[in-house]
Amino acid sequence: MKKVSFFGIAIIAISAVACHNAHKEDKTFSSEPIPVKVVQVQHRQTKPQVVATGLITTDQEAKYGFKIGGIIENVYVEEGQYFKKGQLLATLKTTEIESQLQQAKLASEKARRDFNRAKNLYKDSVATLEQYQNAQTGLDVSKRTIDLVQFNKQYTAIYAQVDGFVTKKLANPGEVIAAGYPVLAINQVTAKQGWVLKVGVTDAEWAAIGLGDKANIKIDAYPNQAFDGTVSKKYLAADPSSGTFTVELTLNSPAKSFALGMYAQAVIALKGIQSNATIPYEALVEANGNDAFVFTPLANNKVKRVPIKIASFDQQCVTIQSGLENIPSIVIANTAFLNENTSITIQNK
Repeated sequence: MKKVSFFGIAIIAISAVACHNAHKEDKTFSSEPIPVKVVQVQHRQTKPQVVATGLITTDQEAKYGFKIGGIIENVYVEEGQYFKKGQLLATLKTTEIESQLQQAKLASEKARRDFNRAKNLYKDSVATLEQYQNAQTGLDVSKRTIDLVQFNKQYTAIYAQVDGFVTKKLANPGEVIAAGYPVLAINQVTAKQGWVLKVGVTDAEWAAIGLGDKANIKIDAYPNQAFDGTVSKKYLAADPSSGTFTVELTLNSPAKSFALGMYAQAVIALKGIQSNATIPYEALVEANGNDAFVFTPLANNKVKRVPIKIASFDQQCVTIQSGLENIPSIVIANTAFLNENTSITIQNK
């Protein structure tokens, strides 16, 4: 019996594996056409929309404080409390300002006596014209000092300039507070009016949105109710923290009470009509977020892999934002077995 070398056995084994793999590869990449189904790309006329989220706030915010410094005598409102225009909100102790007013009045009386004396002396040619004019100036200055102190006295009390509510109480009775330092942070709004939603959008969305565009607003606090809104303001600078542009929507006469910071979503209907391609779900390949692919048939019984951008989904079809321009038909069956080297046979159109 002839002996077979180890090297020869290895060669035979490798040949056998290679033949097996070649046979398997031929079977996997068969040249037989794959049957597919093809549909025409449909187009639907829709109103363009922008979907954005943000927080509920009010159309105006302010911080109320005293014009002069002093000791806070009383704060008449609490956080979350609504108030009416003209309502007294806080006061300072007026002992100091009353003393200043009395000093100003006494100084004015002295200035008047000095002026009358200088006037009479000037008539008798005892006082000079300069002395008379200086006395006149001193009297005028004393009158202006009284006006200044009386003006400051008016601002020892804080009155509401509009209807609104207190969002933050920043100081309490008995505290010494500096001039201009805020005592109350308020939002100028009534319980039912003046609420707005501020949302962040991209620069392209900001450019497409117009003042007066209508919006449908859903608020997490009221999941079973939708609110109408109108675009009332477009900010002209991007938010440095997020890089988005702020759009403000006014809620139109809401029937509910809101609170600052409530989360909401707005669907803003843009002006004009746009035409979007729509395709069945079965046509999508490798969908990842808003990106996906489809196959379109070619004249030589081949297919082309086309990247698309998805705009939205609904129960019937997928709306395509871009990618299907000038493409009349797409493949909707056996797409998982296709590549651009595959031959196809169309079963029905």
